[in-house]
Amino acid sequence: MPPFTPPTFQERTQMAAKAKQAALKKLKEKPPLSDEVIAERKAAQLAREEKQAAASEAKRAAFEQAKAERKAVKEKAKPKLALGLTEAEKKAARDERYAKRKKRRK
Repeated sequence: MPPFTPPTFQERTQMAAKAKQAALKKLKEKPPLSDEVIAERKAAQLAREEKQAAASEAKRAAFEQAKAERKAVKEKAKPKLALGLTEAEKKAARDERYAKRKKRRK
């Protein structure tokens, strides 16, 4: 079996030129797209973009709603001033803080 000899520079350039010609020939053989196909593809692309925009807007709205809910919970959880609270309200606030602490530990 003859030993492997790497191709020379001239052989590599000839192979590259042949490959380029084959690719150009293959490209030229493709028929041009008709107006109907182009219009159909544009319509499909518009539909995809609209669907993506709607999904993005829904995701953004869900994020904003979750953000508002977290803010409301945080506002509700703020400790109230003890000046105007009755004993029962103070006890309820104390029990709520205790329950939150217990929940965090688990």
